Amino acid sequence: MQSNHPPYSQAWYDSLEQTLGSTVCRQLGLYVIPPSTLLSVVIPIYNEVATLQEIVERVKEVPIAKEIILVDDFSTDGSRALIEQLVDDSTGDAGNIISAEFHTRNRGKGAAVRSGFEVATGDIVLIQDADLEYDPTEYPRLIKPIIDGQADVVYGSRFIGDQPHRVLYFFHYLANRFLTMLSNLFTNLNLTDMETCYKVFRREVIEEIGPDLKQQRFGIEPEITARVAREKFRVYEVAISYSGRTYGEGKKIGWKDGFSALWCIVRYGIFR
Repeated sequence: MQSNHPPYSQAWYDSLEQTLGSTVCRQLGLYVIPPSTLLSVVIPIYNEVATLQEIVERVKEVPIAKEIILVDDFSTDGSRALIEQLVDDSTGDAGNIISAEFHTRNRGKGAAVRSGFEVATGDIVLIQDADLEYDPTEYPRLIKPIIDGQADVVYGSRFIGDQPHRVLYFFHYLANRFLTMLSNLFTNLNLTDMETCYKVFRREVIEEIGPDLKQQRFGIEPEITARVAREKFRVYEVAISYSGRTYGEGKKIGWKDGFSALWCIVRYGIFR
């Protein structure tokens, strides 16, 4: 079914509602995104030249006004030059403002996320990895609980719903579930996927917790979760698809990061 109106506009929704009915539209997750809404997409990058251009193009195609913040964590594979090109090529694209931050040394994913948070100006802020494991077409579903006024924070879960996911490492799955369970014990949340990349925030949440974030690497995930829980923000989960990559394809997280996450869960769970 085609519509001549921009996706997620009021006219687009009215046309679909007239044809399908409000109940079906609600079940399908069809809704209106206010035209004034600006989504900040923070993309931490470290040696992702092979996938960076494609993921940026996928993000740009999402029919929401966006500022795309590319944070290079001192890449050595040509990512920096590509980022500069992407910023230059974005001139005149009113729907997608692309900016860049460059670290002068490699500091870690957490530091890159924090750098992105510091310059984000959107009403909603979302974290996107620079590989192709997570699908930007799911942004509308991820931000819907915030647009609807139900949530302050939304986590995209790889472990609920019927979304497809690539079958890979069993012990990674066990580690993710264990870390999420332990995090839940300390935060009293009932998340299914604390380690997910897709974390989405109302701007006010970032203003509240952003200045206190300290973790440099993958410990940023449990730290963010602990600080969100401490402030008692409303948290929702949304099912997402997942196309994980192998270590041969560039996956970076390892067993040392698992132990670091374990330490961060305990540290921020007790002393948050």
